[in-house]
Amino acid sequence: MLNSLNRITKQLLKCFLVFFTTTILLNAQEKKSIPKIEKVYIHTDRTCYTLGESLWYKAYSVYAYNHILFNESNILYVELISPDSKIISRNKTPLENGLGHGDFKLTDSIGIKKPGTYQIRAYTNYSRNFGNDFVFEKEIEVIDVFEKQKEAKETAGKLKPRKADENVIGSSEKSPNIQFFPEGGSLVNSVQSVVAFKAVDDYGNPIKVEGKVFDANEELVAMFLSSHDGMGKFQMEPQAGKAYHAKVSISDGRLISVPLPKVNETGYLLSFKNVQGKDIITIKTNKETLTETPQALLTFVCTTRGASYFEGSLPLTSTTLSFELPKSEIADGITQITLYDANLRPQSERLVYIEKEHDLQVSVTTNKKVYKPLEQVMVNVSSKTSTGNLVPASFSLSCTDTNGQNDTKDYGTNISSYFLMESDIKGNVHNPSYYFDSSNPKRLYHLDLLLLTQGWRDFLWKEMPKMNDTIYYKPEKGFTVSGRVKQLFGNKPKINSNMTLALMGKTGINIFDTQTDSLGIFKFENLMFYGTTNMFLNSKDDKGKGKGEIIAFPFEQNPMPVEFKKQSTSIPLITEIIKETMLKKYVNYGIAPENILDEVEIIAKKKNSTPSLYGIPDFSYVVGDETPVFNDIYQLIQYNIPGVIVDGDSIRFMRFNGAAHIILDGFPINDSSQINFILPDNVEKIDAIKGPSAAIFGSEGANGVIAIYTKDPTANVQSKKEYHNINQRIEGFYDARVFYSPDPNKPSLEMDNTDAVRNTLFWNPYVHPDQTGTSRATYYNSKVETTVKVTLEGITATGIPVVVKTDYIIKN
Repeated sequence: MLNSLNRITKQLLKCFLVFFTTTILLNAQEKKSIPKIEKVYIHTDRTCYTLGESLWYKAYSVYAYNHILFNESNILYVELISPDSKIISRNKTPLENGLGHGDFKLTDSIGIKKPGTYQIRAYTNYSRNFGNDFVFEKEIEVIDVFEKQKEAKETAGKLKPRKADENVIGSSEKSPNIQFFPEGGSLVNSVQSVVAFKAVDDYGNPIKVEGKVFDANEELVAMFLSSHDGMGKFQMEPQAGKAYHAKVSISDGRLISVPLPKVNETGYLLSFKNVQGKDIITIKTNKETLTETPQALLTFVCTTRGASYFEGSLPLTSTTLSFELPKSEIADGITQITLYDANLRPQSERLVYIEKEHDLQVSVTTNKKVYKPLEQVMVNVSSKTSTGNLVPASFSLSCTDTNGQNDTKDYGTNISSYFLMESDIKGNVHNPSYYFDSSNPKRLYHLDLLLLTQGWRDFLWKEMPKMNDTIYYKPEKGFTVSGRVKQLFGNKPKINSNMTLALMGKTGINIFDTQTDSLGIFKFENLMFYGTTNMFLNSKDDKGKGKGEIIAFPFEQNPMPVEFKKQSTSIPLITEIIKETMLKKYVNYGIAPENILDEVEIIAKKKNSTPSLYGIPDFSYVVGDETPVFNDIYQLIQYNIPGVIVDGDSIRFMRFNGAAHIILDGFPINDSSQINFILPDNVEKIDAIKGPSAAIFGSEGANGVIAIYTKDPTANVQSKKEYHNINQRIEGFYDARVFYSPDPNKPSLEMDNTDAVRNTLFWNPYVHPDQTGTSRATYYNSKVETTVKVTLEGITATGIPVVVKTDYIIKN
C-alpha cells in the first residue's frame, strides 16, 4: 500500500512540479506585493505579580509575513486593562528598529486597587487598519499575598471555610461543550473521513471524554477517546441520508448525546497525513461528484501568513488524488491549504503546521547550578551556527523566583507560540507553548489535533474575501501636532500664517516653525519627546501680530475599543501555591503589605453628587481626584464607560450600530459634535443607559443613552480667550525606568528587604550577542532559598523566534 502511494506521489509530483513552477513564476510577476503588516509581541518578566510590584516588558515588532524585525512604526501603544474593561494605564513606547521596552508599576495610583486578572494590550496606529487580528493581548494575574491575613482580621480570628472547588478554575456543574470537526470541513457520502473533536467545560478548560458514534438505528459506527486537552480524532465512512450522533462519557460520570454534522451527498475533501517523514496531501471525493462534474478543474493553494507559496490546478479524474507537500517551498508555521472548484469557490480547507530545522544553536547557562543567598550569578548566552559563527539576534532575559512552582512547566504564551501559532488562529489556546517544547515527542501530533479543531473552518457557506486596500491609519514615525487656522469671524482659511510650536519638558525647550497651506492647515510631524510636556502654539502674520483662530486637531487617536472582560472564577491551584510561598517569604523577612491599608473612618461631610435623572443607569462614572487628565470629553467617555466606541466625535455602544443618544444636563443633543466644547475637568458624572432601561426615551434611546452632568455649565465658556494661542499639556513617549539590580557589597538605601527578596531577580530587555556570538550578564541573588527560572526570549535577524530556559538553586 505504502509503495503504491509513494509511486503515485512521485508520478504526480512530476506533473505538478512543471505546472506549479510555471504558475509560481507567473504569480511572482503578476500579483501584488505582500502587504506591509506589523505583528507585535510583548515579553513580560513574569505573568503573576503582587500588588505594588513592577511589571517589565520588551516589545518586538515584526513583519507579519516573515517575522523579521520591522521598522515601520516608531510608536507602540501598550495598555494595561482592568478586569472591568477599563484602560487604567497607557504607555507610548518608542520603537527603534522594531524593538522597545517599558514597565508598569502595579499600584493604586494607576488603578490597581484590587487583585484580579488584568490584560496587557499592544498595537501600533498602523496595525489598527487590520482590526483586532494584529493586536497583541496577554493576561497577567495580580495577587494580594496578605489577603488571608486581612480576612482573618476582618473575621476576628474566625476561620473561613474553603469551598471544595476553590483551588480550580471553574466547575463541572454545567453541561460541557463538545464539538465534532470533520477534516476538510464536511462529511461527504461514502468518503472515508477523519473526524476530530474537542471537549471543554463551561469556562473553556479542556476535559477528558470518551464515547461511541451511532447512526439513527443505534448501530455502532466508531469509538473515540480524548488524547490531549480534551481533543482526539477517529475515522468513519458516512452515508448520505443517515444522521449520526455520539454518546459521550464525561470524566465525572455523566453521559450526554451530541449530534454530528450533516452528511453531504457530493463534495470534495482535503486530508493530511505524515508518512515516513513526508507530508502527504490527499484530495477525496465520491462517484456521485465525479459523475456530476467529470474532470473537474480544481485549484490547490498553500498560504502562510497571507503569502501564497505553492499553488496550481489539475482535473480530478478519480475519487482520490495524493501528492507530497514540498516543505522546502513553504515557510515554517501554520499553512492554510485551500481547495477551490472551477468557479474559484472554496470547497475544502486544512490547516497544517510546517516545522523546519534551522542552523541555529542558542543556549543560556549559568556558571553554577547551586548558589548561596546574595551570591553573584553569571548568565552566559550563546547564539551561533553549528560551525560556531555568530547568529545576530535580539533577546530579553528574565530571572525570576519560581515561588514554589519547581515541578510545574510554564506552558503560557511565549514568542515562539505567539508568532508561529497563536497569532494565526482564533480564540485562546490552552497551554500554547506546550506545542513548542522540543522535549515533548507528541507535541506535533497534538498540535495537529488543535488545528483540526480550533483551526477548523467550513468554507461552504462563506463568500470569497474581498481585498480592501484602503489604509485609514498611517504608520507613526513620531508625534504630530496639527490643526487649522481660520479667520476669527467666519470660516475662511488663513493662508501662509506663521506657526510657532514650543515644547517645554524635562529635557528643555524645543521650538519649531512652519506655515499654513492653501487650506489653512499646518503640521509639525515626527516630533520626539518624552513625558508630560507643555505645548505652546501660536499664529502670527508677516508683521508678527497674532491673527486668526487656531483649531487644533486631536493630538492622538482614541484607543481601540476594549473587548476584554474577565469573568470571576476561583483562583487556580498554582496561584494559591505562589501566594502561600510569597506570604511565607515576606513574613520571614519582614516585608510590610504594599497597597493594603486599614479602613479609615471619614469624619468630613460627604459631598452630594448630582442624582441620576433617569432612574438607575446601567453604568455610572463619577469624576474624582483620581481621574486621569484627558484631552477632550470624547477621550473621557472612551476611557471610563465600558463598551463604548468613540470615533472622532461619533459615540456609540459596541452592541449597537447607530449613534448613542446624548443628553447634557437634562437637554437632548442632536449631534454629538455639539459637546466638544465641554472641558473634561468640568464633568461631574456620566451615566450609560442601554437595553430595557433606555425604553423611557422611546425610539431615540434605541441605540443607548449617554447622560452627561457638568459641575457648572457656565464654566465651559471662557470670559477671555486668545484665539491665536494654544497652551496645552500633552503626553509624549513613556520614559522607561531602568531595572534596579542591588549589589550587597555596595550598601545603598535602595537595598532594603524588598529588593533582597524580590520576585524578579534580574531583567535585561536588550541582550545582544557580540561578534563571537556570546553575551554575558551578572547580578546578585536574593536572600531567599529557592529555585530561580532563567528565561531567554527573542528573535534572530532572519526572523526565527527563540525561547530557551534553564534554572538554578539558591541554598545555604
